[in-house]
Amino acid sequence: MTSATPTPKPPTGHVETEIVESRVIACDGGRGPLGHPRVWLRIAGEQTFCPYCSRLFVLREGAGADHGH
Repeated sequence: MTSATPTPKPPTGHVETEIVESRVIACDGGRGPLGHPRVWLRIAGEQTFCPYCSRLFVLREGAGADHGH
């Protein structure tokens, strides 16, 4: 049996989308004390979702290229 890392499922309804320049980003819900714990997310492909608030982070075209780091 092989185990695969689950892919985050896209949220339904209205989604706040943020265009980012880096593959590693932090999300805290953006509402100060009404937000959620800060989580660090890595964009493997072109986008990822926050598991707490479902905010969509989209990597800007041409940004976030790995330069051997």
